[in-house]
Amino acid sequence: MRDEQQSAHLQQLTAKLRDRTAVIGIIGLGYVGLPLTLRYAACGFRVLGIDIDTAKVEKLNRGESYIEHIPAAAIESARTVGFEATTDFTRANEPDALIICVPTPLNAYREPDLSFVLDTTDALLPFIRPGQLISLESTTYPGTTEEELRPRLESRGLAVGREVFLVFSPEREDPGNPHFETRTIPKVCGGSTSACLEAGVALYSAAIDRVVPVSSTRAAELTKLLENIHRAVNIGLVNEMKIIADKMEIDIHEVIRAAATKPFGFTPYYPGPGLGGHCIPIDPFYLTWKARQYGVHTRFIELAGEINSDMPHWVIGKVTDALNQRGRSVMGSRVLVLGIAYKKDVEDMRESPSVELMEILRDKGAHVDYSDPHVPVFPRMREHRFELSSVTLTPDSLASYDLVLLATSHSAFDYDMIRRYANLIVDTRGVYLERLPHVVKA
Repeated sequence: MRDEQQSAHLQQLTAKLRDRTAVIGIIGLGYVGLPLTLRYAACGFRVLGIDIDTAKVEKLNRGESYIEHIPAAAIESARTVGFEATTDFTRANEPDALIICVPTPLNAYREPDLSFVLDTTDALLPFIRPGQLISLESTTYPGTTEEELRPRLESRGLAVGREVFLVFSPEREDPGNPHFETRTIPKVCGGSTSACLEAGVALYSAAIDRVVPVSSTRAAELTKLLENIHRAVNIGLVNEMKIIADKMEIDIHEVIRAAATKPFGFTPYYPGPGLGGHCIPIDPFYLTWKARQYGVHTRFIELAGEINSDMPHWVIGKVTDALNQRGRSVMGSRVLVLGIAYKKDVEDMRESPSVELMEILRDKGAHVDYSDPHVPVFPRMREHRFELSSVTLTPDSLASYDLVLLATSHSAFDYDMIRRYANLIVDTRGVYLERLPHVVKA
């Protein structure tokens, strides 16, 4: 009887996904959830978005966007096929699939903070019904889906794999990258049971060009961590190489460009003022924390983390030396930080090293301003506060600062004007290829 029940629920769900009559619920309408929402809407699905941020919900229901690279026209187009946003979690029984896309930050002790995932799951639980699929996309340590979500579902008497279906499918978004979109980025998916996996593959195959099934939710969870730890470790390596090259008076960016001509066995990674974004500065800590439960000390990963975490202080050392050589101290100097988003050509401020640079400079007594065409006003952040607006770059404004710190290399900056009118430049991104007397590479 139970097998028949499983078969009926699974067949009904997969049939609705195939014929586009399923309702898709997206929980968390940020940088991951909103693009996914728009993709399912573009495929003809009715999408219900749930978010605790009333302002976001109101904007979306007016057809407005709050993410720079997502145009309002895309929101309006989704609304024409039934997209609706709400803060009402009681409506969670309406969708056939619930996709959870909420943050997984670190707490004050640099340990995993699953409060967003668990609070969201608990808020959904009273309204989950038989036949629904629940997918977690938030990056987390291996075991989260099975150890935290599955027991919560089963505490309501819902048999996972028979009455409800549970999968983990890690998000893969690269904001601002014009070469990839939600549809074209392959989707890894692991299920709690074989029936769960079948449901998850059906869900994502309806909207994503390629779905990559793996044997378990734990394998899918570790896949995401490996992807981001791979980047963190290689960035840590090249940041250490940058320090060595600087001591030897060699331009590390020239070396990377030369090494990248090798057509095999080398992938270029680039140094910077620190790690930013919602994944790479955070995800390694999820694995190191979990690995300790197995008696494993992740020395390689933690060493890369130490190097990357030290980068803002190394850059400030270069700033201090550059000012000292011109008879000035950091205290009392006017410093303009160029680019405060965490990466080029986006407005995303999450874990941006530029903000740490600003705070260190402020603490040392500098007068700090910033210029960023993607961030006109410094946003409200949980841990950082500046009452500042972006400075417009002109010859006069550039000349008024003792030092310009190039932290994020947005395409919109006029680098020739900056070079001509700035008194002193500390370049953390290798923008200026030639050696110039007033440009210090960091």
